[in-house]
Amino acid sequence: MPTDDPALATLSPARPERRFRATLLEPGRFAMLCLAIYAGCWLLAAVEPYHRRDWLLENLLAFAAVPYLVVQQWRRPFRPGTNALLLIFLCLHAVGAHFTYAEVPYDAWAQKLVGGTISDVFHWNRNHFDRLVHFAYGALVVPAAKELYARHMVAGELTLNLIAVQFIIATSAAYELIEWGAALVVDQDLGMAYLGIQGDVWDAHKDVLLASVGAIVSVVAVSVRRGRRAHGRSSG
Repeated sequence: MPTDDPALATLSPARPERRFRATLLEPGRFAMLCLAIYAGCWLLAAVEPYHRRDWLLENLLAFAAVPYLVVQQWRRPFRPGTNALLLIFLCLHAVGAHFTYAEVPYDAWAQKLVGGTISDVFHWNRNHFDRLVHFAYGALVVPAAKELYARHMVAGELTLNLIAVQFIIATSAAYELIEWGAALVVDQDLGMAYLGIQGDVWDAHKDVLLASVGAIVSVVAVSVRRGRRAHGRSSG
């Protein structure tokens, strides 16, 4: 029914938009949306990867982790923000697996976009995409780890943060051991491509450190943000 009230006329058009946003951000629906986006990204990355055997090795853990996440989402979906972060990490990993981590052509992409390379700006002499993804593992996966632990134990915010960070450190170190073990089993060329150390004998140590730093930065940033929100509500 038409209305002559200017305030109501202003609010009415926004209601369907708010309803759509609320529907989209409903945890179950958003989880399915993230899964569909990741499936599309993964399928694109599976088409003619640079090195098929390395791509298969890179995806072995994804073949185990993604079904586990799907089961968890089916039982009780993560928060939309948590799922969005997981989606970003999984898509980054899909890109790394497609090109192999040591050969992701981010410099070529930057050259086309802005006429210069990232490596020139930062004076890099190696491909650092693997470093980015290890940092992203800590920063983007730690909220999901914290949410899972919160479901199964009664603990305060600080304890949950510490446990989630420890989970990231432990799984990151375990992944480096798995990489090393896999490299011993396969042939030398494939093993070196899979490890992607690019001549850095401290590569595994730096990867674990970056994942740890990413996790710590993430939990601190979230805690600071929540503290500011709580302070704002109390001040208001």
